[in-house]
Amino acid sequence: MIQTYLKEQNIDAAFITTPDNVFYLSGFKSDPHERLLGVMVFKDADPFMICPKMEVPDALAAGWNFKAVGHDDKENAWEILKNTAAQYATVQTLAIEKSHVTVERLELLEAIFSGVTISGLDAKIAGMRLVKSADELEKMREAAKLADYAIQVGCDELAEGKTEIEVLSAIETAILKKGYYMSFDTMVLTGLNAASPHGTPGNTKIQKGDLVLFDLGVIYEGYCSDITRTVAFGEPRNDEQRAIYEAVRASNEAAINAVKPGVRAMDLDKTSRDVIENAGYGEYYTHRMGHGLGISVHEEPSMHGANEKEVVEGMVFTIEPGIYKGDAAGVRIEDDVYVTADGVDILTSFPKELQIIEPK
Repeated sequence: MIQTYLKEQNIDAAFITTPDNVFYLSGFKSDPHERLLGVMVFKDADPFMICPKMEVPDALAAGWNFKAVGHDDKENAWEILKNTAAQYATVQTLAIEKSHVTVERLELLEAIFSGVTISGLDAKIAGMRLVKSADELEKMREAAKLADYAIQVGCDELAEGKTEIEVLSAIETAILKKGYYMSFDTMVLTGLNAASPHGTPGNTKIQKGDLVLFDLGVIYEGYCSDITRTVAFGEPRNDEQRAIYEAVRASNEAAINAVKPGVRAMDLDKTSRDVIENAGYGEYYTHRMGHGLGISVHEEPSMHGANEKEVVEGMVFTIEPGIYKGDAAGVRIEDDVYVTADGVDILTSFPKELQIIEPK
């Protein structure tokens, strides 16, 4: 598809360097740190990959069927890129991921391809990844099942006096024992700590009457899940905690019920937000309704109140309303959903009725 795009736009080559996009194109997953990793796609020639020399066998084993050029730490990777590309084509126009390429790397590209005209490729690749194939969807279903399991582990670990970090550690250990990794830093927040949407777990101890928020995800064969559940450790302390929880649950379910092809992202955000505003907590819903999900835990589409794009069959995104009232409670409920031909398929399945975990 990228080669077709280059022909249509009359661009000589594209250089893709985001590790997630390299994986999407090649099946090879790598975190190269400061080293150079990329796939060079040409308008009229086969592509090649450049990566650390020690990873060339891994790239080929992952299914990359074209040339893989390695570089070691004492070599100039950019000279290798220049000399290899010259064997394929004269590069006078080049498409890159502008959101990923640093100023330093842009200057290096301009130096090795003298006089080159640079354009952006970000929207094209994001569009390619937007609609999931049947194979991608099945991987995301498995990732969601693992996320559901991880939430259950967290609930089972809750005990009076146990810290957020202790519960978090048990969750991540259970996933590692199954042979998988988390898709982002796991969050376990208890009591009023949960009123920070991106709070950091620490040594706060779980107490009877707390609401406990879990936000986590698992990677399955390169694809991410992302789930949030808020549970009660013992009976909630007051009616406002319950009211906040039920407002968030109603918001989550209203937005899910509104998903179908042709609905705008901004309308889904509004559906979710209206429920919380009508419950009197609108000022405490401080983030977008959700985000796209796939190889990256955050990708297109961004489900916010100014996005006029319509959802289409095959998209996967989160629906994750929240209320964060610092003197009362923090609650978020998040599901991963897949847009079907006439509605929605919910990939995450952990119960959303308020779960009351009885103290042991």
